[in-house]
Amino acid sequence: MNSETNYFVHESAFVDAGAQIGEGTKIWHFCHVMPSSVIGNSCNIGQNVFIDNNVRIGDRTKIQNNVSVYNNVIIEEDCFLGPSMVFTNVLNPRAHVERKDEYKLTKLKKGCTVGANATIVCGVTLGEYSFVGAGAVVIADLHDFAMVVGNPSRQIGWMSSFGEKLKFNDEGFAHCAGTGDKYQLIESETRVIKCN
Repeated sequence: MNSETNYFVHESAFVDAGAQIGEGTKIWHFCHVMPSSVIGNSCNIGQNVFIDNNVRIGDRTKIQNNVSVYNNVIIEEDCFLGPSMVFTNVLNPRAHVERKDEYKLTKLKKGCTVGANATIVCGVTLGEYSFVGAGAVVIADLHDFAMVVGNPSRQIGWMSSFGEKLKFNDEGFAHCAGTGDKYQLIESETRVIKCN
């Protein structure tokens, strides 16, 4: 980190002119950041990460090694992307057909986690603090606090913003084991809200 940039870029990484990088962000070995991307403050971009044009990454997001964040992906603050997880940006790619005008918007809302080797198929939204298990393949939108696993992914429970599995009582309430925060199941058990 130096006084001119207020962020750190490893000498082996390439950051193209025009890329916007926030204060305190660290970009490690062999990364490539394209010119019209925006990376927030205090992010950690692991080794061998590619960040495409038209990507937005929120503050305090952590991207682990070997992740490619493709065009039209928006990542809000405090997200975690596990090693070698995958984004797609076209639903029906063919090498001989140009589809750059068909890139789908993929959005990761505040605080969500994507586990190692998971795949996020383009055009979906991952709700706030949702949790995608390692190796899962997400093909549809996720509710806030939803926990999913498998291929295709299926919901198996709910996670607190602290990252603890929530266990709801008969009245539809749960407390986070790590923080004591209270959560409520609403709308016939299809949505969770944080009460405090």
